[in-house]
Amino acid sequence: MHRRGAPAFSDEVWDVLSTWETRFDQLIDEYDEDIIKIRRHLHAHPEASGEEVATTRYVADSLKELGVESRIYRDDIGATADFTIGSPAPESPLIAIRGDLDALRMPDEKTVAYASQNPGCAHACGHDAHAAILLGIAMAAAGFGSEGENEDGLGAQIRLLFQPAEEICMGATWMVEQGAAEGVDAILGLHVDPECLVGEVGIRYGNLTANCDEVEIVIEGHGGHSARPHQTVDPIAAAAHLVSSLYEFLPRSVDSRHPSVFTAGQLNGGYAPNVIPEHVTIRGSLRTTDASTRLSLQRRIVEICKGAEHSSGTEIRVQFLSPLKAVDNHPRVAAAFEEAAQRVVGPDHIHIIERPSMGGEDFSVYLDHVPGALLRLGCSTPGTEPQFLHSSLFDLDERALATGIKILIRSALLLSIGPKQ
Repeated sequence: MHRRGAPAFSDEVWDVLSTWETRFDQLIDEYDEDIIKIRRHLHAHPEASGEEVATTRYVADSLKELGVESRIYRDDIGATADFTIGSPAPESPLIAIRGDLDALRMPDEKTVAYASQNPGCAHACGHDAHAAILLGIAMAAAGFGSEGENEDGLGAQIRLLFQPAEEICMGATWMVEQGAAEGVDAILGLHVDPECLVGEVGIRYGNLTANCDEVEIVIEGHGGHSARPHQTVDPIAAAAHLVSSLYEFLPRSVDSRHPSVFTAGQLNGGYAPNVIPEHVTIRGSLRTTDASTRLSLQRRIVEICKGAEHSSGTEIRVQFLSPLKAVDNHPRVAAAFEEAAQRVVGPDHIHIIERPSMGGEDFSVYLDHVPGALLRLGCSTPGTEPQFLHSSLFDLDERALATGIKILIRSALLLSIGPKQ
């Protein structure tokens, strides 16, 4: 066991669940081909963030075929579906399981039958797999049917949460605003991870991802002819100096034991090669794993910009936009993941993630309202060169789908019938 100080779930709990987990595994294996077909349909029909209308309708129609009613959210994007497994007690907690729906605006360059049919849009981050896994949970629950209904107090209340717009870090906020987290006692999620082989999982206690801030810096100068820079206040020269200064001084402004990174991803300005423009805009991202480091670097960015403003004669404005907190995995929920994963893949195929990722995830928005955790699900095929997330060649080993479903169902049942701590 690798648990980091989290409460264990007792052998008695697993004794109760042992028959159920065997039956669920049989159902999931039985439905495996159908779940793969769902994933391939979604992969072939991607929709970008905020545009997932057809994807949402496909999800709702699939649930309806299973006898599960869903609620579709504002602008016809995003959905939730509530149902029970077995006969949970009235006071049984409501466990939400989140999957995301959106794809990226980028090409799909794979040569497979299920490649994107929407040019310039691709499921290169695995969200098609996440949505298929949630539908697989609904299929298994429908197949389980009334088998556990005579065991009073044994079961789970489940809410499947199909979220749009994760890639732009807005969808979770939209869902929470519309009540998707109301009444929820714990929330589960997973993300496919091509850095792990299929049949392996990664679990993190504490911060899994970074705090993320979009940084926008606008430099206002005075334009003119490129042959007479002395008649101008050159914002491009100021921008070049400023980016260099930020890269040089920010890393030396905070404790190096706390990971952090600032990257300028856009630098926009100018009209023609012989014109000095009026203004330049720099856009970048600031990523930190520690709250005090985040505040220190924000303050330091402002100070460095003030220095560049004074030395260049320009006017510089700084804004920190779209703040996103780190995903902070709750110890009890992470422990449920760990114990459930041991039953599915075995302890030798679980690795404890020692350091947080510098990536961002709007799953953290739910964690402001309810305890939860996010799991890393291995999806690379042994003996092959993995294609990483956000690559135009990204694909996954579809055996990961069944693994994810089995772990999530067990985790939800553990949190439903286990000790309330």
